[in-house]
Parts: sequence; C-alpha cells; structure tokens
Amino acid sequence: MRRTTGWNAALADLTRQRRKSANGPLRTGKRAARQTRVEKSEYIREQLFRAAAEVVGEEGYAGASITLITQRAGVAQGTFYNYFDSRQDLLDKLLPSLGMHMLEHVRKAALPGTRTFADLEKRSFEAFFSFLKENPHFLRILNEAESYAPAGYHEHIEVVSRGYVRFLGRALRNGEFPAFDEQELEAIVFILMAARGYLAARYLGKGANRRTRTKLPPAVVDTYMKFVLCGLQGAALRHRAPAPKRGKTGS
Repeated sequence: MRRTTGWNAALADLTRQRRKSANGPLRTGKRAARQTRVEKSEYIREQLFRAAAEVVGEEGYAGASITLITQRAGVAQGTFYNYFDSRQDLLDKLLPSLGMHMLEHVRKAALPGTRTFADLEKRSFEAFFSFLKENPHFLRILNEAESYAPAGYHEHIEVVSRGYVRFLGRALRNGEFPAFDEQELEAIVFILMAARGYLAARYLGKGANRRTRTKLPPAVVDTYMKFVLCGLQGAALRHRAPAPKRGKTGS
C-alpha cells in the first residue's frame, strides 16, 4: 500500500478537496463547471508528475519515455500534450515541482519547537532525510538532473539555496554567527547542501545497507550538527581546554 507522501499526499489532498466540493453547497452553472475542470486538470497534472518521478527513479531520465509516463499515470498520450509542450518540458519541471514538496515537508517539520538556529537546523536536516525515505526516487532525479534537465536543476538549486541563505541570514542577524558576515552565507549554504547530498548518497543510496535505509543513524545527525555548530558558532572551541604549553627544547 502506497504511503501518502510527496506527490501522493498532494493527490490525496486534491481528492479530498473534490469530495468536499461534491458534498458541499450545490454549485450550478458555468462557475461550478469551471471549478470542476480546474480541479480535474490539476489532478491529472499531479498524476503525470508522480508517474514521471517514479519512471525517472526507476529508469533514469534517459529511459523516461512519454509512453512509460502516460501508462503509469493512466492517461492517454494525447492528454500529455495538454499539460506539457514536450518530454523535455516535463523533465525540466519535474525536479522544481518535487523540490517544492520537499521544502514544504521540511518547513512543516521545522516549525514546531524552539526557534534557535541549532534546533531549526537539526529538525530540517532530519526532515530532509525523512522526505528522502518517503520519496526514494528523489535522489536519482536530483543527481541526474544537471545532465538531463539542466534548466530544472538550476531552478531547483537556486530556489533551495536562496531560502537557505535567508534562513542563515536571520540567524546571523540574531548574533548566532559572530565570526561571519552576509557575503559568506552563500558559500556556507553550498557547503551544507553538499554535505546533505553526500550523506544521503552514503546512507540512503544504492550502496547503503538496509539498516541505514530504514533509519538514519543518530550518530550521523549528531556528527553533522557538531560539524555545523563548531564551524559556525565555535561551540567546541569555547569549551575546549587550552592546549598544554610545550617545553623548550635545549640544544
């Protein structure tokens, strides 16, 4: 049974909305017909995105044909062109669309609790990995996008990095990174994004063992946070005992 996460969650929400509309006040005339058409159109578009994600995740971008995608989505090939100009048009929009679901997933997970940088960063890190577990095709879609869907890849990276820079900027203005300034935030963001990407490949990718694929080891989260906090806040340096002085060596 599919878990209703990522696009499946979006499709479930759309289905609930359609049922709610059907059970709500009776709407008549052109307005009701127009709203029904819009809801159906959105539903089919999301079905095509979901199908494309699964096909690219299984076959790669190179093997993701319109035939396979429409068969998986349960729509006619002719219907495909009502939503996308071409196969490449869909592939270029695939990662940005899934990326928005990922950001929403992370945002919802990071909101509860305290608002310190350390707490928010840890919750967003863990949420990123929970999203990957719920959407196992995301890593392949992301990793192959630069070669097969460069427009979508650069759009996704731009959106994610801009949001991350804003997040770090707020922490910087709150005095949490006294050793850094605004010009350095973009470089920090790409360092942390790269760390997440390689950790995902190591612990959730094809080479990972079954144990880490089902649950990210807590030690990985702790190590990441230690690296981040020591690097940005100097947490370890403040608590480290001074190194013993070396004695002079005589000649």
